[in-house]
Amino acid sequence: MDRPMIALRGRTLSATLAEPLSRELFRLVEGPAVAPDEAVIGSSGTASSLNIRRSSDGPGPNAVVLPPQLDYLSAGDIIAVSPTGTQVEAIWRSRVPHNSVLLTERCDNYCLMCSQPPKDRDDSRLLRRATALVRMLPPTAVELGFTGGEPTLYGSGLVTLLRTTTDRLPGTEVHLLSNGRRFADPAFAAEYATVGNPRLMIGIPVFGAEPSLHDFVVQARGAFDETIKGILALGRHRQRVEIRVVLQKHTAPAIVEIAEFVARNLPFVEKVALMGLEMTGLARANLDEVWSDPHDYRAGLAEAALLLKHAGVRTDIYNHQLCVLDRQVWPLAVRSISDWKNEYLPACDPCSVRQRCGGLFTSSAKHRSSDHITPVLVA
Repeated sequence: MDRPMIALRGRTLSATLAEPLSRELFRLVEGPAVAPDEAVIGSSGTASSLNIRRSSDGPGPNAVVLPPQLDYLSAGDIIAVSPTGTQVEAIWRSRVPHNSVLLTERCDNYCLMCSQPPKDRDDSRLLRRATALVRMLPPTAVELGFTGGEPTLYGSGLVTLLRTTTDRLPGTEVHLLSNGRRFADPAFAAEYATVGNPRLMIGIPVFGAEPSLHDFVVQARGAFDETIKGILALGRHRQRVEIRVVLQKHTAPAIVEIAEFVARNLPFVEKVALMGLEMTGLARANLDEVWSDPHDYRAGLAEAALLLKHAGVRTDIYNHQLCVLDRQVWPLAVRSISDWKNEYLPACDPCSVRQRCGGLFTSSAKHRSSDHITPVLVA
């Protein structure tokens, strides 16, 4: 495999804090820390500020020493540090264009292939942390994603976060992932629309052209009707909507019908993303139930993608390798996998289109990938 997955969290090698930390988030700086939310990265810090030292720096005053896998952290990054300094997590990496923030692990769906299996517990601290992060971000931030779980379970709390984001980061593209069901409530759809952010887009999954398939995939009776009502409500409020379709054993055979449904009934959506499986979470646990080799559905995927494109709907293909796609839709394939969980197989080394190909999820490379991944020797 090409390289190990980039770590985002880890246990520190040592911590020499004078007292437990009173805040969680810190922006890394190279010089002296001048604000309470700043920490010095490297060996130049003093006891008057929190010092984040790389593993090669060794211990120091009022410092935590990173594990080797987090030594890549640098000035401009934002990290979360546990009160005792024993745990560190990279929350914002300034050198990558897109960062996503988890808002909750709670969800009112239980999708068969969910990469973030729902947990029924109060994790509202994640919403508070996201709000604090937004207030720390530079106005030059290019793109910010909010994910779950299901963020709309916070109701007005989510809307408040989006308003704060709009006020603090007016030039940042904001992408929110949701199952869309909460927007079937006219009052909530109207409240969401008051955020008034032209750079805010919401990504909502549709897993069938009729209720039974969608409801089966998300394991929630009535979810299809609520989701479609929610999307239509967002359309009436002129909100930006992306439709997401994850291709797996149950949805792949229906992909053309789903595309026709979207083109006919939801023509106002800004974009459709046709997505490959991330082989983690419930997808891995339900492997035999959800796995379908992308090579086996390549014809249907191409037909659906071209149908949407010709209907005037921007269409992207995510999480698929070029060698398993029909060449007609190569121009629609996007390098969509985050760098920290992106790999290539040894078979990809001689491929002539490797630089254009999005590769694989680390989890797919480890647990299940197409049997038809092969180098393209002539583009």
